Amino acid sequence: MGPLPEARVSEVRAFNRFYTKVIGALQAGMLDSPYSLTEVRVLFELAHAERMETGELRGLLGLDAGYLSRMLARFEGDGLITRERSAADARKQLVRLTPAGAEVFSGLDRRSAGEVERLLSGLPEPDQDRLVAAMGTIRRLLAPPAERQPYVIRPPRTGDLGWVVSRHGALYDAEYGWGAGFEQLVARIVGELDFSRDTGWIAEEGGERAGCVFFVRQDAATAKLRLLLVEPSARGMGIGRRLVEECLRHARAEGCERITLWTRDCLASALRIYQAAGFELQSQEKGMENGVEVTDQMWARDLRATS
Repeated sequence: MGPLPEARVSEVRAFNRFYTKVIGALQAGMLDSPYSLTEVRVLFELAHAERMETGELRGLLGLDAGYLSRMLARFEGDGLITRERSAADARKQLVRLTPAGAEVFSGLDRRSAGEVERLLSGLPEPDQDRLVAAMGTIRRLLAPPAERQPYVIRPPRTGDLGWVVSRHGALYDAEYGWGAGFEQLVARIVGELDFSRDTGWIAEEGGERAGCVFFVRQDAATAKLRLLLVEPSARGMGIGRRLVEECLRHARAEGCERITLWTRDCLASALRIYQAAGFELQSQEKGMENGVEVTDQMWARDLRATS
């Protein structure tokens, strides 16, 4: 990956400055309390655990050991926590909130919820939904892989087909420069779907669409796998492989003897999935898409049982 555009970096920094002002992180104390944002976050973690080892707390929040030690000393002086040595390992120190500490955190928690309610109440309900969805998107995109939510595969619902067309158009234009003509092609394919014989699947991660694929009946013995897509933010999770497997399972259940697909040789990740699923290259030819040279390929797989 090359250097990021300066405009993107500037926009993220501008958002950070804006949001820290919105939540009051620049004030001397959070929520009209004598405690900073980091201190309130430490109280939050302690309130949601019966007790916590200082090393675990430091690793969870990415805090410097000396900084955390001074913070805990202040909390202890204020009567908010107690500290004791671990019975299992005397080198480790366990921290827990006192009843007074729990009461202080409860008041901070109520004030925090009240401020969020006031923030949202100033927006119409559709804008509230957009704001909360955007925050969820930020969390999903920036979360470490270990914190990613599991995905689900479901049938298409109302609104999904428009998303399929839009995302194919936007994504392949951004990645390959295929333009509006490709989006129009996808729109025609989607418009020709007949759900009395065809079907599809939508992948969701954390309640957001993350991928799709469609089974399109060609004749009594043949079907076509169409419109496989996985969002960049959801790649590497096995979603593409799972979608192809679902399409093949359905094709077998429908009695198909053969399934085909059309793709392009630049779609390396998709080609690996197709090859792993048993598809074989049948033919290919050069073409153009929005002034970009492409190589169209036809792949197929025999679904008849072999002894």
